[in-house]
Amino acid sequence: MTLHKDGIAPHGGTLVDRLATPDQKAQFLAKADTLPRVTLDERAFSDLVMIAIGGFSPLSGFMKQADYDTVVTDMRLANGLPWAIPVTLSVDEATAAPLVEGSLVRLDDPTGRFVGVLELEEKYTYDKAREAMNVYRTDDEKHPGVKVVYDQGAVNLAGPVWLLERDPHPLFPTYQIDPAASRALFRDRNWKTVVGFQTRNPIHRAHEYIQKCALETVDGLFLHPLVGATKSDDIPADVRMRCYEIMVEHYFPQDRVILAINPSAMRYAGPREAIFHALIRKNYGCTHFIVGRDHAGVGDYYGTYDAQYIFDEFEPTELGIVPMKFEHAFYCTRTGGMATSKTSPSTKDERIHLSGTKVREMLRRGELPPPEFSRPEVAAELAKAMRVPEAVS
Repeated sequence: MTLHKDGIAPHGGTLVDRLATPDQKAQFLAKADTLPRVTLDERAFSDLVMIAIGGFSPLSGFMKQADYDTVVTDMRLANGLPWAIPVTLSVDEATAAPLVEGSLVRLDDPTGRFVGVLELEEKYTYDKAREAMNVYRTDDEKHPGVKVVYDQGAVNLAGPVWLLERDPHPLFPTYQIDPAASRALFRDRNWKTVVGFQTRNPIHRAHEYIQKCALETVDGLFLHPLVGATKSDDIPADVRMRCYEIMVEHYFPQDRVILAINPSAMRYAGPREAIFHALIRKNYGCTHFIVGRDHAGVGDYYGTYDAQYIFDEFEPTELGIVPMKFEHAFYCTRTGGMATSKTSPSTKDERIHLSGTKVREMLRRGELPPPEFSRPEVAAELAKAMRVPEAVS
């Protein structure tokens, strides 16, 4: 594990900063009406932000073809550095045709606001089915990640980017802690070892259990819920964040936990996304990363622990962050607490398993999650969000 002035080194050794200086921003704004425009969708805008703040270090822009090809086939950038998910800006052929390599392209957010600039170095076509099968292990369009690939444009625009300004998050400004800031926080708290936790679901007892198991062995816990684009049936980000606020206030030692938002978008790529999420947390300064069952999975596309096995395909020094692998936690009625099959002698009938998916289904039916699954304050918050009467059980 390579140390850096702020602890663990960012992926590739340098924390990328592609936020325009005031002078650069003024120059870009002066050209705003003369530059060709590309409108980013929600995921591409998130990617622009993550590149600019260093969350996707060592990427300084959208991937050129050499990097794209080796990432899709080998989970490595062209220089050999591990990287598991393509980060590309895809447009249709009509949009790409007039764009000239070597020129600047204005990037607008989904509302049409000028937010960034692309230094266009390449534009290239790509094989969508090849990307789907390699990255997502399926070409089924019912898979949300595959559907995005098939729906996006046929041409990738590549090159370094600039973000004009880092705006406060409209919902969670106090939790917007970018990589440079998180590293400073860890240093100020004298945390030498920090474990990151990723989720797109509300926190439940199984999450709490593995987070606290991890916290027993490191200095600090970085709770880092994803608040970028997710599936329409996922619990909204504001609800998930309120659940985390409740948990940190009532059930965690506050001096050993930092809650912050991860502004990136979900890919639902299962094993590959577990690597992707780990490297992102490495850039935020984490030395360890929790990998539970079916990390970043969706449906039945991936095996229960495929997201753990994939880490074995790399040398530990290559990734530079330690995966903490946990089995599926459950409430054990025999021992009266949370456990896994590694620590509990219980039979199947003595284990209460619930997933985030099952909780959403319960709430839609008007049922509250049981206390064995969710802390009562969190269950009440979920019930309120789903407009479920608290008396219903």
